Amino acid sequence: MDEQAKTYAMPLIGDPAPAFKAKTTQGEINFPDDFKGKWVILFSHPADFTPVCTTEFMTFATMQADLRKINTELIGLSIDSLYAHIAWLRTIKEKIEYKGMKNVEVNFPLIEDIKMEVAKTYGMLQPGASTTQAVRAVFIIDPAAKVRAILYYPLSCGRNMDEIKRLILAMQKADKDNVATPANWQPGDDVIIPPPGSCGTAKERVEKKEEGKYCLDWFMCFKKDK
Repeated sequence: MDEQAKTYAMPLIGDPAPAFKAKTTQGEINFPDDFKGKWVILFSHPADFTPVCTTEFMTFATMQADLRKINTELIGLSIDSLYAHIAWLRTIKEKIEYKGMKNVEVNFPLIEDIKMEVAKTYGMLQPGASTTQAVRAVFIIDPAAKVRAILYYPLSCGRNMDEIKRLILAMQKADKDNVATPANWQPGDDVIIPPPGSCGTAKERVEKKEEGKYCLDWFMCFKKDK
C-alpha cells in the first residue's frame, strides 16, 4: 500500500475504532478509554465559522441531553485551532438564533486537529478534493469501541440529526433483541425476525401461529415490538 493510501485509509464497519488522544474545547480526551460503555457520534466538519456547520452544532447541542438518555456522547472535529473553536462557539452562544434556538452552549468536545492526525486516521480527508478540510463525516461507534455505521455528506448539505439518532436506536434495538429493523423504522414499530437457517425452520415459521408474530412469506417475518 502506498503512502497516500495509508494516509487516507478509513476504518470500516465492524473495525475497532482507531484510538487517539486530542485537545478539545472540553479538555484533553483519550478515545476510546474516556468513553467506555457508551455509544459515540464522532463527526467532522470542514471549518469553523461556516453556516452549515453552525446549524449542525446548534442542533446537536440542543439534542445532547436526549442523546445521553440513550447512552450516546458527541465528539466534533475540525482542523481549525482550539482558539478558533472557542471563538466560534462563543459567537454561536452570544449572537446566533436559528429556528427558535438561541443562547445555545456547545458542551460536547470539539477536537483541535491542526496536524490532521485524527482526520487522517479516520479517512476524513479526501485526496484531490481538499487537503485542508475534513469532509462532513459521521462515525457511529458502539460501547465496545467498534465502528457500527459511517455516513458521508457533501460539504453543501447539512446532516439530519434526527436520522442519526434513529440509526443509533435501531442498532440498539437490533443488538438487544436480535432483530432487524425495516425501512423507515421508528421506536415502537414492528421489527423483522432473522431469516430461518433451514427449509424445515422456514416451513415451521410460516405454519406456526404465535401471538405478536406474522409472516409475509417464509423469509420475511415480523413481530410486534414490546
